[in-house]
Amino acid sequence: MKVYGITNCNTVKKALDWLKQHNVNYEFHDFKKLGVSNEKLAEWNDKAGYEKFLNKQGLTWRGLDAEIKDSVKSSAEALPLLKEKTSMIKRPVIEDNGFLFFGFDEKAYAEHFGK
Repeated sequence: MKVYGITNCNTVKKALDWLKQHNVNYEFHDFKKLGVSNEKLAEWNDKAGYEKFLNKQGLTWRGLDAEIKDSVKSSAEALPLLKEKTSMIKRPVIEDNGFLFFGFDEKAYAEHFGK
């Protein structure tokens, strides 16, 4: 299982704590240190749609010029922006044998991991 996120993100911290408490093994991919590939963003977009993981509630999105925000109308505009500004990806992203989840939801985690 792979968890993508940023170490200083409170939501990521909550998710990692939950996984540790429930003895779920994972590999952590730090967006700040390792970035994210075009291929990975395209894969997530194909599976879920970029709207599912573009975090419009965060400070990074809110800090963008209105012109940039207004230009994001499809994955063609969104994915390069997400690659450049990984802080706009809803975190954490969890991949586990076909399971793809964005954010922290204790109920969804418990259902998936059987805990």
